[in-house]
Amino acid sequence: MWSVRGQCGVCCPPPPHIPYGGHVGSFSQPLFCVSQTSRNPPSHLFVSPGFFPGPSSMSASSPQFGGVPPAITPSKMQTWISNSYPKLEVFIPFLGKYHRPVSGRCCQTCTPRSWDGFYPKDLAALGFRDVSRVTETDTRFRGWLVRRVCGFLAAWEWKIPAETPGELLEQICSSRRVQDDPASGGDEGSRQRWKEEICQILREIQAPLSPLLLRLCHWLFPKLLTRLFLGVQLHQGQLEMVLRAARTPEVPLVFLCSHQSQVDGLLLSFVLLSQGIGVPRVTVGAPTSPCLRSLLQHLGGIFLPSGMAQTWSDWDERLPGAVLDAYIQEVLRSRQPLVLFLEEPSASLRLADPARHWLLRVLRALRDGAVPDVLIVPVGIAYDVAPGRAEQDGTPPRPLGIGTCLRAAFQALRRPKGCAQVDFSQPFSLREFVDNYLIWPFLTGNRPEQLLLPTILGRRPLDVGNVGTLSPSLGTEEEMLVTALGLHALSDSSTCSAITAVGITAALLLHRHREVVLLPRLMRDFSELLEQLLLRGRAVGFSGQLRALVGHSLQQLQPPLAPHPPGPPRAALGPPEASARARLGRLAGGVRHCLAREAVGACAIRALLLEVLPVLGPPSSLTRIVLSRDELLCKILELLQLLPPTLLGLQPCQPPDCCSLDILDKLILGGLLEEEEAEGERWGCDVAPRPFVRGRSWGSFTDDSDSDSEHGVPKQCYKLSEPQSFPGFLLFLCRLLSPILQTYGRAVEFLERRPWPQPEADYVEALLEFLAEDEDGYPDRSLALSSLQSFKDMGVLEELQTPTGPLLQLSQPFQSASNREKLGAFIHQFTQL
Repeated sequence: MWSVRGQCGVCCPPPPHIPYGGHVGSFSQPLFCVSQTSRNPPSHLFVSPGFFPGPSSMSASSPQFGGVPPAITPSKMQTWISNSYPKLEVFIPFLGKYHRPVSGRCCQTCTPRSWDGFYPKDLAALGFRDVSRVTETDTRFRGWLVRRVCGFLAAWEWKIPAETPGELLEQICSSRRVQDDPASGGDEGSRQRWKEEICQILREIQAPLSPLLLRLCHWLFPKLLTRLFLGVQLHQGQLEMVLRAARTPEVPLVFLCSHQSQVDGLLLSFVLLSQGIGVPRVTVGAPTSPCLRSLLQHLGGIFLPSGMAQTWSDWDERLPGAVLDAYIQEVLRSRQPLVLFLEEPSASLRLADPARHWLLRVLRALRDGAVPDVLIVPVGIAYDVAPGRAEQDGTPPRPLGIGTCLRAAFQALRRPKGCAQVDFSQPFSLREFVDNYLIWPFLTGNRPEQLLLPTILGRRPLDVGNVGTLSPSLGTEEEMLVTALGLHALSDSSTCSAITAVGITAALLLHRHREVVLLPRLMRDFSELLEQLLLRGRAVGFSGQLRALVGHSLQQLQPPLAPHPPGPPRAALGPPEASARARLGRLAGGVRHCLAREAVGACAIRALLLEVLPVLGPPSSLTRIVLSRDELLCKILELLQLLPPTLLGLQPCQPPDCCSLDILDKLILGGLLEEEEAEGERWGCDVAPRPFVRGRSWGSFTDDSDSDSEHGVPKQCYKLSEPQSFPGFLLFLCRLLSPILQTYGRAVEFLERRPWPQPEADYVEALLEFLAEDEDGYPDRSLALSSLQSFKDMGVLEELQTPTGPLLQLSQPFQSASNREKLGAFIHQFTQL
């Protein structure tokens, strides 16, 4: 009934003489074996290890973080129906070849020349390796004894450069910015005090590397990793990109990383040193005790000096800032890798103030000619559950000490082992980015305060023709360049991060199932959502049997979930408690980031239906409702102006009008919309190009219905559709943005409860307490800070400068209760409960 190439490798393993995987010129086994029409739910998801590069020791009974099932564009699709009734869709790759999609390419708008640089053609076929397991292949020796002490031998052979602190001090003292300090002149005594102050600042920033301590810690660190994770996977194709970039003469590497856990710094330092890239200097932004600070400095950690303000708004740096500029220039000249963390673990997807300080120093080094160029490498780190991270996002960050780190390590060792993956994005030239930024400024058009505020208050509709680029906050040219670079790198690092099985399960439990869900139903939804992610070219960081993957995810999510009814076996799961929603929302961030554009379009459709249904009445089917293209685009644009681009995975160089057209295309390609034209206006053969209207861009659109008919082009409309592969996909997309929109809506209600003016820190803490009072709320610090930034950009809140510091106060229009109600209604139209 079935040939070998049509069998499932889990249910019906092939004979011993037929290997797994495919070969050039011959068909292979099916990539997926998922029951579509049977009443019984799918019991497994099979991924062919021959097509998905990964470790050779992949087991079908336990989840791996290696062989990654990617998205595909099949050259041929067949549907075979057997006599046993289940319907199987078998994707046969072209010529038996299939490669994992590589996410994380650089921006073609800002760095077009870097698009083809350092990119191996066989990148996808190079496979993975587990960096937490050091073997004899990592040493120069072989043999039985070497296999037992290979970790020690590998750590002893790593190259650690020797440093001379005296030379570094002389180079910093002779720097132009340091020499410009007024205290550099004067008599011999004042100059000696000036030099001692520079020594004190330099000791706060860094300390000489300790080769013995580095080798000892990096010998013990893999042992800790193997007890925390099932594996720490690294794609060898991405590693080859970084190694090629590291061989560029006189050009240093700067790694810009997302920040999920306090373990990230040690993990990246170990990866870069063990893979031959070099000993990096890693920035540390968390407050630490003096003992821990000294230990981290000897391991390569660098800190902002205490004389510098931690906030980005304070530019009174004087000598500490000049010493930091000179130190970063010396680090880049010596071609030591530099690792900068762009965000804080407690406030993800937001560019942190310390990161702005470090990025400013890198840009100044390039501007002053200290180095000819800098290669930027965005880095993404994906965990099933990030170790050492606070369970509640509302908890403010606490100072770290050696005792605190040891307690966090013991608590992490008691948890079930998860998976981790490090992904490197494509390196790009910082000089090319700066040159293109100077040619194409990011701040064009009007701000949301000028565009969205009149729409919310009902003064005039959104003027699409004046919409500019999704821009950072206004400031000097240097500030805007730092913000643009940071947002670009933050978007790239989030895009290249793999989606975990825990993230998919958390998204389903939070946004798909609001009631009790049976385990077989959860497994079927897991496979359907996984297919949607793969079809969008997003890499996922797991493989194995479907039942084992879902079981592994539920084990990682065990604290916030409870079986229904209580007690084993867990055949059904109850809805998550209110205290667990913020944690599930954070874990589902990768899924939201991948589907954010379609989610914006789904919320815009929901807003239009909210306006249409009271007039038309409840229809027999939503697929009978026709939506105008122009009205849908305007709703999409309103939501794009409301939400920060980092939450949606957008880069600051993407114009909102072009992004809204891209969202509309994704809705059509995803099967959520179908083009609908009147019978009399339907063209029989629409192959001729539509006329170009002089003075209007391709992305411009208005609500004027006569603009199309004037040139003989019928007005476009769309009707809703339901993807057969994922029923209820539109509702799921609407719910993906519900944590963000509900936080924004609750923040509007919170505006009525606080006395004004007040400090920003007090506002954030009080808002988190207010969000925690709601049973259906999401007390997430990152979302609370995002709502604050959006309210500032829209003009809802404004800063009042006082002698004690800036204070927040309500702007004049929103001191009126009626205008606050209009703002709440504007946000509520996009919310799907």
